[in-house]
Amino acid sequence: MIEQAEHIALTGDHWTSVSNDNYLGVTAHFVDHNWTLQAFALTVSKTEERHYAEACANHFLDVANEWKIKEKLTTLGTDSARNMVAAARLLPFEHLPCMAHCLQRTVTVSLKDSGFESVLAKCRKIVGHFKHSPSNAQELNEQQIAHGLKQESLAQDVATRWNSTLEMVKRIQRNKSPLTTTLAQQKSKIAMLTDQELDKLQKLQELLDPCRYVTELLGGEQYVSCSVVLPALRHLFRVMEPSDDDPVYVLRFKNAFTTDLAQRKDSTNLRWLKISTALDPRFKDLKCLPKDERSEVWASVRDLMRETCAQQPPAETTEEPSPKKRRTSILLGSSDSDTDDEEESIERCLDRYKVEPKMDIEGCPLQWWSKREGAHARLASIARKYLSTPATTVPCERLFSLSGHIIQKKRASLTPDNVNKLVCLNNWLHLKK
Repeated sequence: MIEQAEHIALTGDHWTSVSNDNYLGVTAHFVDHNWTLQAFALTVSKTEERHYAEACANHFLDVANEWKIKEKLTTLGTDSARNMVAAARLLPFEHLPCMAHCLQRTVTVSLKDSGFESVLAKCRKIVGHFKHSPSNAQELNEQQIAHGLKQESLAQDVATRWNSTLEMVKRIQRNKSPLTTTLAQQKSKIAMLTDQELDKLQKLQELLDPCRYVTELLGGEQYVSCSVVLPALRHLFRVMEPSDDDPVYVLRFKNAFTTDLAQRKDSTNLRWLKISTALDPRFKDLKCLPKDERSEVWASVRDLMRETCAQQPPAETTEEPSPKKRRTSILLGSSDSDTDDEEESIERCLDRYKVEPKMDIEGCPLQWWSKREGAHARLASIARKYLSTPATTVPCERLFSLSGHIIQKKRASLTPDNVNKLVCLNNWLHLKK
């Protein structure tokens, strides 16, 4: 399957197993000739403890050479760790930072000193009170039943996962009444949140819910995600626009969020993202971009079309032109004429694509291209290349989640080679289903 792919995008990430071994996971992504997005594991290989940039780059090249796909590679998606960014600079293909990691860092920065920390600290104490005591947890379960609610445990947040903070907030809000009753009956030193603090949590949830929606949207690997990045970020910037009735702590969060996200957006591979968006029939109007940037995007697409034309072999001629015809061609400037014709042809191709009806937002851009490949042949090959790129490294994280199930404490002595075989085999078997 992979040998038939024209363009292949990679994602890569590091992971440490329960046996304290370091692994590099690499996944491949491409759009096949049937316009189906394919994604599968290439390797989960053991690496040295220190992930120097040059060593990381060599690992990726080794994987590419092993699979004989080096010349087909288009992008490498990684997190924003310094060694990964430096490694990407050493490689002969484009780098696309993981947008999920960008959002993680932005939310973390925004929560810090925004005014939510005090109420979140109180939430953590409440959760700890029930997490660390089975009897307290049992009393809470009884109150959940008494209030007609589903029995569920509270969730403790993790510093490296902002969505765990959102889950902690939601569960406390859902269980407000059982928590209030249980803490009052226990005469505990742990105080329930006040109405003002609960209102603060509600506002935090309203800020974080759109972030989780975008993170989950961009984390898919069975559908096109790269072209969705810029429209999704535009949505977040709109959500974070200040409102006249925003409390000070909400304004602080929004200002910190938009400032940080704008900086991270500018440091990503904007050219690749813009071209991907233009080649997605759902977003080809480019309304997610300022008007003055839209013409630049189409200019980039034109350049790609010229490159594609230049790479195609010239049509073979069966008859040698006569000397007279050759002299006439020189006088008439046939070379300039051919160039003009090519430019006009490129412009017509783009115009035909632009005037196509905009696709419904819920539609699949690959299905659209599969039906119109013949009508937009020059653009289709470029679309196949750009729309195959994942927006995040979530595919690698899923590999590591699987690896964690395979390398358990009872199987911590598995050799790295067997780990690689088991993880990849499991991934490939799921693809067959």
